[in-house]
Amino acid sequence: MMIFKALSALLDYPSADLQAMLPELRAIVDRAMPANATEAGNLMALIDELGSAELMAVQERYCELFDRGRSLSLHLFEHVHGDSRDRGPAMIDLIELYRRHGFEPHPRELPDYLPLFVEFLSQVETKEARNLLTDAAPIIALLRDRLAKRGSAYAAVPAALLAIAGGASVSPVAQAPGADDDSFEALDRAWEEAAVTFGPENDPMRAGTGCDKAASWVARINAPR
Repeated sequence: MMIFKALSALLDYPSADLQAMLPELRAIVDRAMPANATEAGNLMALIDELGSAELMAVQERYCELFDRGRSLSLHLFEHVHGDSRDRGPAMIDLIELYRRHGFEPHPRELPDYLPLFVEFLSQVETKEARNLLTDAAPIIALLRDRLAKRGSAYAAVPAALLAIAGGASVSPVAQAPGADDDSFEALDRAWEEAAVTFGPENDPMRAGTGCDKAASWVARINAPR
């Protein structure tokens, strides 16, 4: 579904290429979401916002929104797993899911990055894409609500993803401790607590044997359909 490619692009870091392709993204949204007038209209408003300012200003707003703290992190497991070493096995399972479908994530990008996950959905069958999207819906709904609370036009993207998923009921996600704390004190603590180590034995992609908070989602996305 091309709409997934469009939504992935809209949620990724703004670039000159993105601004150049905004008319194309507008056309995709117009074709793909005729039955979701509210969500489509909100996506058009985001597209207008991205195209109505200088690129540097758009990038600054994006960084202030998504890189300021953890509450709006676009890494899905951040919201349920935080900095726990148990996040590693969940990452590995997600990479294996991608590869089973012939999708090779960029080596410099973590597999739970939401724009990457949404791009992946564009390469699987529609039914399976909706099932996977429904599995991730609690985290996506969390992002939608937090973005809407801040009055951000970016709330249109997770809202559209949930609409495509079919509007299934969404249960609250069990959040990682501190995942919604964007205070300067919390950021300071995160820097202080982050041990810097080197070597394959300290690779978070290999670490841990449990995945208590993220395991249920990973199990569902890996389950045979």
